[in-house]
Order: sequence, then structure tokens, then C-alpha cells
Amino acid sequence: MRIIAGEWRGRTIRAPSGKEVRPTTGRIREAWMSALGGRLEDARVVDLFAGSGALGLEALSRGANEVTFVEQSRTALAALERNVESLSAWDRVRIVRADALRFVADWSEAPFDLALADPPYDRGFAGRLLERISERPFARELWVEHRSKESLPELPGVRKRKYGDTTISIWELPE
Repeated sequence: MRIIAGEWRGRTIRAPSGKEVRPTTGRIREAWMSALGGRLEDARVVDLFAGSGALGLEALSRGANEVTFVEQSRTALAALERNVESLSAWDRVRIVRADALRFVADWSEAPFDLALADPPYDRGFAGRLLERISERPFARELWVEHRSKESLPELPGVRKRKYGDTTISIWELPE
């Protein structure tokens, strides 16, 4: 995998081996980051179900100020740490080994500017994240990737961007 744009454009990042992690494809990541546009500039971002860190590292490359990566798999964390090291990004990164749903449930600090999430498909995580953020916002915006056919809770104001079999659902903190 490669960083698509920004400071680290073209730099290679590694995904963990095995079937434990399903990295967001380059095409989806590119569409996702383009849709985010200027929201990334100087943002405090949390990358939930971080895996290799591709989403958060792409956000850093495109101008995010800092990213907190949340992942519980040791294999994925090892790949994430190698990727952060290869980009010399430790000064802008925090890595938390935790269950992402538990992390957001326990979050008590100021909301992140942006939450990015690419949870495992077909296990209900996308819907649970949307429910959680609507009840107790841990970010001003949540962008969560899921299979297009996955049934999610009907929440007011949730927008969707569909890319074939993949959809990104977007929730924004009401003003």
C-alpha cells in the first residue's frame, strides 16, 4: 500500500499479514480523503479499528495535526508501529491498544475533530459506533466504512457515500 497524497505521497506502508485485518483499498481511501477535503487541516483525528494505520497516516500526510490510533490486534499494532517508524511520525501519533468500542465509550476528553473507522465488516461495529456517537459524541464527525448492504440504525443527519460494495456513513455533531 502507498500513501496517496500529501507530505508522504508515494511512501509505502505495510499491512499486517493474515486475514485479521482488511485494509481499505487505495481507491476507497483516495475517494474518502478527497471527500474530507479541508477538514483534515490541523485536525485532531482518531483512527478506530486502525489496522495498519492507513487511514490515519493518510490524514497526517494531508495535514492533520495529530492522530490517535486505536487497535487491539498485536499483529496489526506491530505493522502500525513499523509504519509510524518508517514515516518518522512518532511526534504526531498516539497508539492505544484497546477495543475501539470500549475506547469511545470511556472517552471523557474534548471530542476529536474527526473519527475515522474501518471496522471488520458484517459484525455490527459500524452501527454500534453510530449509535454510540449519537448518544455521547467522542468526535465532531464520524466517517465509518462498512459493507453497502449492512443494516445500520436510522439516525437523523447521517449521510452516505457509496462506492460499489462499500459505503462510508458520515455523522456530524449537530450545531
